Amino acid sequence: MSSLHQLNCQRRTAMKIIASNVATLTLPITLTSCRFPPQKSIKHIITLSFDDGFKQSSIRTAEIFEKYHLSACMNVIASAHYDTFKFPNEYHKWPVGDFGLWNELKARGHEIMPHGYDHSNLSQLELSKAKDKIMRCFDVFSKELNGFDSKESVFNFPYNASTPELEGWLVEQVKAFRTGGNPINPLPYNNQKKLTCTSYGPENIDNHLKQQIGKLFSQPSGWLIYNTHGLDDEGWGPLTSKCLDEILERLTKIKTVAILPVGKALSTIG
Repeated sequence: MSSLHQLNCQRRTAMKIIASNVATLTLPITLTSCRFPPQKSIKHIITLSFDDGFKQSSIRTAEIFEKYHLSACMNVIASAHYDTFKFPNEYHKWPVGDFGLWNELKARGHEIMPHGYDHSNLSQLELSKAKDKIMRCFDVFSKELNGFDSKESVFNFPYNASTPELEGWLVEQVKAFRTGGNPINPLPYNNQKKLTCTSYGPENIDNHLKQQIGKLFSQPSGWLIYNTHGLDDEGWGPLTSKCLDEILERLTKIKTVAILPVGKALSTIG
């Protein structure tokens, strides 16, 4: 099969995926109908970036990822487990984990990264105050999370909201940061700092997530970073446990796809 014929075959298959009923997760099975030749490299990466650190959702997410020998990507609010923590909105009312849980999950191979000190919208603060919030977040992580190094961390902006000034300062503080934007990033490369993602809510995100995966597969290559939150009924824009399980089951059957946390993707493939 010529490379041009193969590319056209992949494109036709991808367009069928997008047009199909997203309520039935058929992406990987459809893709394999146009057989890939032997590959030595990954063509697509998918990161499900779970925010806010809801306790039950995080435990269940880890269990589902471990079922497929995968590492989950969890981003937690540094002070959310404090008794003095004030909910920034109604979507943070569920119990969250503490650093005892985060250290346990990290030891099991999952990625635990910072999601702000108190979930303030940093883009709405004065630059000096926004910087202070981030440094306070790093201070808590340094004290509480085993092996944490801010220079090797990925900072996940609350509300996926940042400013050019804050981004320019942050690139010197971290390995990378995640903010809002085009969810399909280029595959990891050396010194890749700014990562962009999308999310959906406040209702269930199952179908929206499947659509975004379909869009990823319509491109020859790319890295989809999708900002998820809690499972089932927790958080803003929850994903069902059943859908997560089905997605991972299907995607792990595609040899040219990697499901990775952000930090691991940057470290092992970049």
